[in-house]
Amino acid sequence: MSFLSVESLTKSFRVGDRELAVLRGLDLSVESGEMVAIMGASGVGKSTLLQVIGGLDRHDEGRVSIDGLDVTGADEDTLVHFRNRRVGFVFQFHHLLPEFSALENVAMPLRIARMAPADAEPRARRLLADVGLSERESHRPGMLSGGEQQRVAVARALAMQPALLLADEPTGDLDEQTGQELHELLRQMHTDHRLTSLIATHNPRLAESCDRVLRLEDGRLCPVGA
Repeated sequence: MSFLSVESLTKSFRVGDRELAVLRGLDLSVESGEMVAIMGASGVGKSTLLQVIGGLDRHDEGRVSIDGLDVTGADEDTLVHFRNRRVGFVFQFHHLLPEFSALENVAMPLRIARMAPADAEPRARRLLADVGLSERESHRPGMLSGGEQQRVAVARALAMQPALLLADEPTGDLDEQTGQELHELLRQMHTDHRLTSLIATHNPRLAESCDRVLRLEDGRLCPVGA
């Protein structure tokens, strides 16, 4: 069985008096250790797909399985625990807490999980070193550049040592050069942390750095070039 399996997934939203189908019987299979890019026009459903896979949103029909867990059939307590422990999220906007330092932001998931500060802080510090920000530990988000803020967000996503990384337009708010640097970082983190990664992006250079590229059209996925 694949590490990530999506079968006949459907998801609709009500817009006024009509139903808007975003995912239409979508299928996806991702093997452990793969880095897969999902491309597609704005509003086509890339974010919705990642949110359903990650348990942040509910589906209408179909099934999502991650590492043997039926995510779409899990009760809320099981889902919350699994999501917090096994899935890391990186969004287009970093969502860092402005009143906390970079180190405190990275350590936050660990503290929420009730890890002792004596253990949480060294792990957060190592992750900041991994993303090249050892000298920015005490800086609050407002003191960091956009690229640095997103690097902190990547480190935070890895704090709980997830198996699956879901990244939603991670370079969408960055200039070309900074975005390229983040591409390289994501690829390195994917390898170093032995992740399975699913990345929604408009950026063809980021997509090309992945093992496979799929396009979301009309609610379904197809290989690019197919």
